[in-house]
Amino acid sequence: MTDSAADALLPVNFIRARIDEDCAAHTYGQKVATRFPPEPNGFLHFGHAKSIFLNFGIAADYRAACPESYCNLRLDDTNPTKEETEFVDAIRADVAWLGFDTAGREFYASDYFERLYHCAERLIEAGFAYVDSQDADALRATRGTLTEPGTDSPFRSRSVAENLDLFRRMRAGEFPDGAHILRAKIDMSAGNINLRDPAIYRIRHAHHHRTGDAWCLYPMYDYAHCVSDALEGISHSLCTLEFADHRPLYDWFLDRLADLGEFTRPLPQQIEFSRLNLTYVVLSKRKLIQLVSEGYVDGWDDPRLPTLQGARRRGYTPAGFKLFTDRIGISKSDSLIDFSVLEDCMREVLNETAERRVAVLDPIKLVLTNFPADQREPCFAPNHPHHSELGKREIALTRELWIERDDFMAEPVKGFFRLTPGKEVRLRYGFIIQCTGFTADANGRVIEVQATYDPDTKSGTPGSESRKVKGNIHWLSVADAVPAEIRLYDRLFAVPAPGARREGDAPERDRDFLADINPESRHIQTGMVEPALAQCAPETRCQFERLGYFVADARDHQTGKPVFNRTVSLRDSWQKTGG
Repeated sequence: MTDSAADALLPVNFIRARIDEDCAAHTYGQKVATRFPPEPNGFLHFGHAKSIFLNFGIAADYRAACPESYCNLRLDDTNPTKEETEFVDAIRADVAWLGFDTAGREFYASDYFERLYHCAERLIEAGFAYVDSQDADALRATRGTLTEPGTDSPFRSRSVAENLDLFRRMRAGEFPDGAHILRAKIDMSAGNINLRDPAIYRIRHAHHHRTGDAWCLYPMYDYAHCVSDALEGISHSLCTLEFADHRPLYDWFLDRLADLGEFTRPLPQQIEFSRLNLTYVVLSKRKLIQLVSEGYVDGWDDPRLPTLQGARRRGYTPAGFKLFTDRIGISKSDSLIDFSVLEDCMREVLNETAERRVAVLDPIKLVLTNFPADQREPCFAPNHPHHSELGKREIALTRELWIERDDFMAEPVKGFFRLTPGKEVRLRYGFIIQCTGFTADANGRVIEVQATYDPDTKSGTPGSESRKVKGNIHWLSVADAVPAEIRLYDRLFAVPAPGARREGDAPERDRDFLADINPESRHIQTGMVEPALAQCAPETRCQFERLGYFVADARDHQTGKPVFNRTVSLRDSWQKTGG
């Protein structure tokens, strides 16, 4: 490693400590090689963002010291019944969205089908693998338990010649699904169940999204994964803690194949880290599929889902995810991260990067009775309060304005400093006004507020300091404002641990996680926005002043027909309400 200031700033964790040792010893020469290996059978979620930043980030960070470093995107497409090109395209897009270029470094497990098959034959020839013809029930019965050893298969003693013949006929398509499997010959009494003669290949007559019908024999994950790592020259194979018990099998396969001359040492090393566990979300692929397929959300890019496609449509940012992953760090023990940590990271990034705009989400008309009906008074609002170089924009003040319904109370409660009869507030970037009355409909609902303005108190003029008022409200001209669909998104689940048992529940099983869906997770209404917001591009992010951070919807927003999704509020209201 170098002693540069950049190296000194690298975050310290046990993975980087291991890599530092390998770099110092030149274990892998001039490279640190990692990979991100998702299966293309679904859409990536928040947990994958952590893995993406870890794997791609490490390779990028060590490139200065180890110039041959790289990170591969490898699609683990060994299960043809569940994998689709749609998912491949989505994964590629998500990785690019997070800021990583995979050009020239995109691979597929299916790229290695011939080599994987060849290595399996070598294991058979060396007596390390055999074809088992037991059915699924027999396989389960002979596997053993955590406290009892397994039982050798009656086919474990087949000769090498017989095993090779059967395996080649399996490839040729002579047998139906489930007729045979290829197993590693390790130890049926091993305390680690993963070492009890695990399956290496199974027969599956299914069309593959890349290889078509060329194969009816597909490798199992534990075998394909480690061999693919070795074929790609991976140095550090980073995976989550549930694979810790699989590491001895990972090493067993590679050691045997290295002994047989298929690979040279040093071999890839597997290192485990804690997966992401967040409150108020589910990251189980099965549960996410259920939410989508049963219509609880509107597709995989629904802004309430913890998918990266949903996050992008919600207005979350790659920089926010990077800050989040840096903040929670890397550890060897599982922990539950509160969802507010992710939201706070998004707020921090958006506060710095999002330009400010004015929107009125629940409009009520305000009439300035002493303002000339034909007058337009230009007011100037900064595009960003901390970045003067972004300039200002003009907002015209007219006789009739829209203000937030929440900014007026006919009978104010204690501590309410906004507009009430007889009281004064400042129109943001405009004048001080005094409420003179209001009009209500037959049901008592206020439909209009009347006020007078003081022409000597305009913001930015010497007169603005003549009087002080506590209230400051935002507004839009009725003549200029554009109607917009506003989608107020909140957490999809109302409880921190969806589906977890509660007091009084039956002890033998968890609750149905669907029962914990937050019925208020989305509210759609019509608001008013600045004219420029009606012309902005999809995925434009901004802060609606005093209201929160919003994004122009990637799918439905159109020029002249704006649709905005709330990304996150200005502060965490769940800390006050408890969800």
